Amino acid sequence: MKTILVIVASGMKNCNTDKLADAFIKGASEAGHSVTKMFLGDKVINGCTGCNACRWGKPCVQKDAMQDIYPLYVKSDMVVLASPLYFWTISARLKAFLERLYAVAEEDDNPPKGRYEKHAEKDCALLMTAADDLFWTFEQAVSYYRFNCVNYLGWRDKGMVLAGGCGGSPTKRCIEETGHLDEAYGFGKSV
Repeated sequence: MKTILVIVASGMKNCNTDKLADAFIKGASEAGHSVTKMFLGDKVINGCTGCNACRWGKPCVQKDAMQDIYPLYVKSDMVVLASPLYFWTISARLKAFLERLYAVAEEDDNPPKGRYEKHAEKDCALLMTAADDLFWTFEQAVSYYRFNCVNYLGWRDKGMVLAGGCGGSPTKRCIEETGHLDEAYGFGKSV
């Protein structure tokens, strides 16, 4: 059984991304995993300021929602990132969350891949929604995920659900008319 933290980096509840995350969570919960959902749309998470206080043994100087998320992140075995596609990549909310993980990294005298800090070993997955469904729709977002989460943080990629063709405006959301919710549910059951 895994402890899974699902980060929903959308600005609206009950939107396509939130529904996709809920389908994954339902499957993972039914498979016996302990799942915590953190919706970032109603939270304030600032970007990293690069002050390096955390490198001097101090906690992050910013007192925002990350203070509540850090303990959940530390105890998780898997982090699932759920984001709408904004300007062809992940949302700013998700990027801020990822940047702020710098504060819980550990110093590493022999860093892999040229890093100077060590991040906790975790499994990871990416859930994304987009109005478009072109062959290149998710290219930039997937590239960022692979570079940042897999190559830099060192997490183990367990898969992705890239839900294109879901519509975007409030009156034209249609994820229920695609097979993406079933795909996310099945993915959740399989992790």
